[in-house]
Formats: sequence, C-alpha cells, structure tokens
Amino acid sequence: MLNRYLKICSIQLIVLDFIFLNALFFLSSAWLQRYDRMQDINADIFLVASNLSWMVALYTTGIYFLSQQLSFDRIARKTVQSILLYLLLLLLFLFLSKQLYSRLFILIYCTGFILMALLGRWTFYRVTNHIMHRRGVEKKVVILGYNDLSKELAGKLLEDNSNLKFEGYFEEHSNVHELSYYPVIGNLEACVPYAQSNNIREIYSTLSPEKFPYLYTLAREAELNLIHFRFVPDFKLFVNRQIFVDYFNNIPIISLRAEPLDDIANRIRKRIFDIVFSSLVIIFILSWLIPLLALLIRLESAGPVFFIQYRTGRNNQNFPCLKLRSMHVNKDADAKQATRHDSRFTRIGRILRKTNLDEMPQFLNVWMGHMSIVGPRPHMLRHTEEYSRAIQQYMIRHFLKPGITGWAQVSGLRGEITDELHLRRRIEHDIWYMENWSLYLDLRIIFLTVRNTIRGEENAF
Repeated sequence: MLNRYLKICSIQLIVLDFIFLNALFFLSSAWLQRYDRMQDINADIFLVASNLSWMVALYTTGIYFLSQQLSFDRIARKTVQSILLYLLLLLLFLFLSKQLYSRLFILIYCTGFILMALLGRWTFYRVTNHIMHRRGVEKKVVILGYNDLSKELAGKLLEDNSNLKFEGYFEEHSNVHELSYYPVIGNLEACVPYAQSNNIREIYSTLSPEKFPYLYTLAREAELNLIHFRFVPDFKLFVNRQIFVDYFNNIPIISLRAEPLDDIANRIRKRIFDIVFSSLVIIFILSWLIPLLALLIRLESAGPVFFIQYRTGRNNQNFPCLKLRSMHVNKDADAKQATRHDSRFTRIGRILRKTNLDEMPQFLNVWMGHMSIVGPRPHMLRHTEEYSRAIQQYMIRHFLKPGITGWAQVSGLRGEITDELHLRRRIEHDIWYMENWSLYLDLRIIFLTVRNTIRGEENAF
C-alpha cells in the first residue's frame, strides 16, 4: 500500500515538474516581452530542449525510484544531481545553438524552476514523512532470535526513515545473557499470539530454519493470520562481507559485490556519455591541439609523435593505448614504468606528463570503444601479469573498461607504483568505483581531474 502511494506521489511530482517547467517559460517570456527584453528567438526549440534536458536528468539520476526507506539525504542528493545535470545539458544546448537568448530570461527561468523543484521535493518529503508515521500507516514488527544479526537488523530498522516500528525480540530466555535495549518479549511459541493481539504486521526471523524447524510452523501460522513472515539469512557464515542477491527465473543468485554497470541500461548510458564527451573534445580541442603538440615533439626529438602501447582492457582484452610521446625512443618503453627523475623524458615530454596532455589522444580510444572517460587506469601487459600474481583482487578491476581518469587518480593515487600497499590502495579505489558507479560520480571525477590538473599534483611527473 505504501509503495503504491509513493509511486502515485512520484508520478504527481513528475507531472508538476513539467507543468512548472513550461508555465515558468511562458510567464517569464511574457513578462520580459512587456519590457522588450526578449530577442526574436525560436521559443519552441528552447522549450523542447529544456523539457528533454530535465527528462534526461531525472532518468539518469533515478530520483523517482523511491521506496519505504525514505531518506531526506537521498532525496536532497538526487535532487541536486538532477538540477546540476539539467543546467549542464541546457548550457550545452545554449552553447551549441546559434540563437541569441536574453541572459535575464535564462537567469529568471532557471532560478524560478530550481526554486520550484526544491520546494516541491521538500513538501513531498514533509507530507510523506508525516503520513508514514501516522498510526494507520505505521507497521509494527518483531524479530525472532536475539543475536548479532538481530541486533544489527533492529538498528537498521530504526536508522531508516521508514514506516516500520520495532517492538522487540522473541527468544528463549535461556539464550539471552545480557540486558537488551529492546525487550525480549517471550519465547518462540508466544510470537504469533502476541502478534495477533498487538497488531504486529511483520515478523523477521534471524534464526536458521535448518537449526529451528519449528520456524516453518510459525511461518504458516503467521500467514494464516495475515501476518507477513520474513527470513533474514546470515550470509556472513559463508562470506565475511556484504553480498548482493539477484534472481534468475525465481532462483536466488548471490553476488559478492554490486555492479551497476552489469545492467545493460547503465552501460548504454555510460557509452552514450563517453561518445558525446569524447566527440566534443575531439572536435573542439584535439583538432588543433594535437597538430600543435606534434610539431613541438618533432622539433625536439626524432621519432613518432604518438606512442602506441598495448595495455590490458575490459575482460582482459588487449588494446592499443594512444599517447603523445613524452620520452626519447628507447628499448625499455614496454617494460619499465616512468619514474620521477626518469632520464628518458624529453623537455616537452615532462610538460606533457605534468599537465596530462600526453593522455589526450586516449579520447580517440574512448570514441573507438577501447576505453571510457572514467574507469581504472590501464596497465602495461607485463605489469598486469605481475600485479595479478601479487594481489588477489587485482583482476576484478578488469570487469570495467579502463579510463582516461579514475577514482584512484583523483584520490591522489597516481604516478609510479612504489610498493604493494600503494598498488593495493589503487585496486581498492577501482573496485569501489565499480561498485558505486553513477553518471554523477563520473562527472564528479572529471571535475576533480580538471581541478587537480590546474592546481598541480605532487605525483604528476
């Protein structure tokens, strides 16, 4: 019932968004036309671009995929992400468009819509939060078993801003050897009768049915009395880490990590972003930058302008990684990594590496599908072989396409790999990125990369 209510509210919020978006356009343009402040523009094209930008922003950030665990932080974060992406797309349209638009109109229109969007979500959260905690909506729950898992579950039920209210535990008193924060109401047999008389809507069992077969009897009794009975398995008995459960034709499948990019829709989003971003860089930057840098490279030293080296890509497939040559031609290029005071660097090469300009041709790799804008940095084939033997989790990073920049790099973990700890921390950052990917995270990493390049980095050499 509550999930259906949230979905209805989400649809209403979407409709209101587009009503505000279009109404503000006509109100702003009509008001400014009274003072002759609007240029003779094609309003239809701008309005379509604005609606499409907001539609893409909402779909990309997934703000309307709500659940009973309603969090103000989550709504606020996704709202800000949606607004920033909307403004970015709208500014991109204005940049590429040949039409002239009033700056005052753009300022009034965007500011008004942002305020309306923020007000709408704040109102949505306050109203929904109030409804979720009304007596008629609030769900009372109890937990079977008193153990580490049940205490953790009770804590999570209270942390989440949901409509669940925890009443207490049911456990044999002989198994409880400490004072509990919430009451141990009774033993297992007393659970269903208590639930009936106290309007308990859900029962969570942290006990294993293999050890307590009586749980199946309790589950049947609970369902006969229209009480939901849920099993909470303790997978830490098998793997001491967070796991993820998916279903294949109703068969539960356990995964050791979340992989957002395992979803084909997310892979399409990331690929579209890569193609658009790399195309803009190739057309507006590489078209003049590479000829200029190529001339400087050839004037200083003999040899090819590009340094092409095969590196390890997604699914352990090798690909030709493009770079501008920053060293004198040498026989150790495919075996020895660059060091801080490497004598092989040319003078222009040191500048290229310090400013990351030597990596710019890799946008061509992105456009061709070998790489992504953001992802784990690709390593030489020899290093992949060495590191995979030294670090057990090393090959996990190759589930993704390698990137021009990555979470490890903007976190200060770039440059020469000096010891195993440094390598291990890089791998941890690469795996964290894989498990937490979003387009917003990609945009954040790109911003941090540009910022770090302008400010300068200690490990850039």
